[in-house]
Amino acid sequence: MDAKKLVLVCCLIVLGIRLTFAQTCLETGNFTTNSGFGRNRDRILTSLPTNVSQNGGFFNASIGQGLDKVYAQALCRGDLSEQDCFIYVNFTAHQLISSCTNQKEAFSWDGDIPCLVRYSNASFFGVLALEPIQEQINPDDISDATSNVTQFFQIWGELMEAVATKASMGSSRLKYATGVAEEIQALMQCTPDLSQSDCSICLRTLVRRYTACCRTYQGGYVETPSCRMRWDLYTFFKPTADTVHLSLSSPPSASPPESTNKTSETIKDNKAGISSGTIAIIVVSIIVFVAIVAFICIRLRKRKNSKQEMNTADKEDGLESLESLQFQLKSVRKATDNFSQDNMLGQGGFGAVYKGRLDDGQEIAVKRLFQGSGQGGEEFKNEVMVMARLQHRNLVRLKGFCLERKERLLIFEFVPNSSLDHILFDPIKRPLLDWDTRYKIITGIARGLLYLHEDSQYRIVHRDLKAPNILLDEEMTPKISDFGMARLFGADQTRDNTRRVAGTFGYMAPEYIRQGKYSVKSDVYSFGVLILEIISGDKISHFRNNGADLLTYAWRNWREGTCLNLVDEHLRGGSGSRSEMTRSIHIGLLCVQESDANRPSMNSVVLMLIDASVSMPMPSTPAFMASATTVLSEASSSSDYNNSDQFTRNKVSISTLDPR
Repeated sequence: MDAKKLVLVCCLIVLGIRLTFAQTCLETGNFTTNSGFGRNRDRILTSLPTNVSQNGGFFNASIGQGLDKVYAQALCRGDLSEQDCFIYVNFTAHQLISSCTNQKEAFSWDGDIPCLVRYSNASFFGVLALEPIQEQINPDDISDATSNVTQFFQIWGELMEAVATKASMGSSRLKYATGVAEEIQALMQCTPDLSQSDCSICLRTLVRRYTACCRTYQGGYVETPSCRMRWDLYTFFKPTADTVHLSLSSPPSASPPESTNKTSETIKDNKAGISSGTIAIIVVSIIVFVAIVAFICIRLRKRKNSKQEMNTADKEDGLESLESLQFQLKSVRKATDNFSQDNMLGQGGFGAVYKGRLDDGQEIAVKRLFQGSGQGGEEFKNEVMVMARLQHRNLVRLKGFCLERKERLLIFEFVPNSSLDHILFDPIKRPLLDWDTRYKIITGIARGLLYLHEDSQYRIVHRDLKAPNILLDEEMTPKISDFGMARLFGADQTRDNTRRVAGTFGYMAPEYIRQGKYSVKSDVYSFGVLILEIISGDKISHFRNNGADLLTYAWRNWREGTCLNLVDEHLRGGSGSRSEMTRSIHIGLLCVQESDANRPSMNSVVLMLIDASVSMPMPSTPAFMASATTVLSEASSSSDYNNSDQFTRNKVSISTLDPR
């Protein structure tokens, strides 16, 4: 497989649940090792990736004769590119070969992997299969996401019906549809060899199954070998012009009411009998009425402008579209005991963070921006607009914001275990992070970045990924925070430039520092540095070993075959996997390559982390960031920048929610 195809086989993280490969090896018959059936099974499965990617995302085939004959099928989700289709099917086919060692029938259509691969010793082409059926759900209750559950279920049902209908009406090459209604996102697909009626039966069976077992949860999927349905409260597919859109408002009546028609007819019939005096009275009355209406509108407009005067700037910035997330100042003051010092979790460059408890007992973290901070105000607007669009278990969740008087407040979920740097770089607390926990943190951060780069509604570059911006919940699940410097990219945009370079020394990619160029590969570089910090237990800004900085030391030991010298001494005597440590160092070095073109995508990174069988390219000499002075001198030599406003020196991020 070439380097371009070493890309993640799981480009979306279903419901924030840990990625696993789920296959169903059916016990309908077995074959012996090295038998004709076994050889045919392996041959046809390994041929599927090329055939399905070159045939529009769906392919049926058979091979062999008699008892050795094997039937196989592959189907990619309707929004996958040809290359992604190849990658997903290739991964899934090889997993079936290794997992279903002697079963004559198996399939995989897992929620984490957007493709179907199926084989059997009997023909199943065009045959509806409703068993086996499997489902997965997001365990969060739907009542936590909406205040009107009854209305939500009504909208949900209408959307499922509309998407199922559209999918079943597809062609013999594609039976796939997506839909959006308010915050609800839905996707359905059948194998295209099914008839329209069979596809409709299959999808509606899944909807009924989900309704019976799981409707009260915030998202999930149900699937059989013939069809699948999935829904969630965030966008997990690529919307197209064919995506079904439903709204709460009912369409207007196509024809005027009967009473209106009769009135019109009456006026028409009696028109001739109206006297000139009556007409004059009617005209005068209309003029007076219009004048009164105009006067009322002007008064209401003035009152509205006066009432909203304090929030005008914020509304111009687009925050008025997020009214559902607004908290009242009095409720936030009550939750934080009027921003009591006892509730302060920490203080940064833009403001202080307080712990609070709402009336329903829910714990929150409140970021209170300093008044008069122009930069803080810009960061505030940017963070609200970005984070309001994001929902993923590896991103800190924005619960709301408050704009009253001169207060600017951000309300987040409370994360009890502080930020990663408070544990990782503390010599007393660091031993609490065993290797399995560190590997879980590395993988979780990678999935969060993958969501930002590929799977969220917008392509987002974080631009300030570092240990203080990784929060840890009670289960040590990492959550990326601080989106104040994040940038939204267009669907086809790959990079951008800035005249104001801001970030933290050591984590910033060389092309960003020297030329102001940033892209998703800038985040990949920061992630590589973070991996090496997590493995070594040392900050990149403080690490020195015989005069070598962290990247130099890691590269030198990698080249000499002694890369485990980088591993934190607290891990060396433990039970952690040495192969995982070595592989993680390898990935870290790939991420910090000098040229952004040589760095892997987050797709590839996650695949390399979850699948040890994936081969990886050898790293070359990484970019070295020996000191902040060197970086400053390099960047300051560029005439394209205003040196007085060029750098933000390791400022405390406004989303750092650190308990004391």
